[in-house]
Amino acid sequence: MSSPPSLAHHFATEAYNNAWANHRLLEACGRLSQAEFVAPRTSFFPSIKATLNHILTVDWFYVDALERALSGRGPHEDPGAFFRPEEPFEGCAELGARQRATDRRLVALCEALRDEDVGTEVAIRRPRGIARDPARRILAHLFQHQIHHRGQVHAMLAGTAVAPPQLDEFYCVGDAALRAEDFAALGFSEAAIWRDG
Repeated sequence: MSSPPSLAHHFATEAYNNAWANHRLLEACGRLSQAEFVAPRTSFFPSIKATLNHILTVDWFYVDALERALSGRGPHEDPGAFFRPEEPFEGCAELGARQRATDRRLVALCEALRDEDVGTEVAIRRPRGIARDPARRILAHLFQHQIHHRGQVHAMLAGTAVAPPQLDEFYCVGDAALRAEDFAALGFSEAAIWRDG
């Protein structure tokens, strides 16, 4: 029996999982027409475009805060800038490229984590003052936020000509073949993620 992974390694596997799910979802959304991409739909945000932009801008906000804290820098002076404009990208191609770049930043951040880093205090400037949370809570919050809104896009895709991709089969050993093509496109490997061979 292999030894359990460290908490830091767990966050790295979550970051790879996150990048892979975004890859699958963005590949599907990239097949939409622009009209379908921006069409009004029923969800928390009123379109696929709005929801994907929200995922990205929130990622920018939290990845920046984590990078700052883990490198010993103070909080961003104007974190609201990440949300101006609220929807920075009109098309899926450019949005997808920026999401993938941000996903790579998050993977790199989590790959560099050590167990002693997960308790690092992350200071974030909020409207009512500086909020402080350990990195492990910010990471858990960020991954949950992504899952929540990807699910909304997945549901909205069901009302388009593009079938929503399966996002719920991820890391079981026996499912490796189901992710092999995506992992090749992303440059991921099972061994690098799991560090088990």
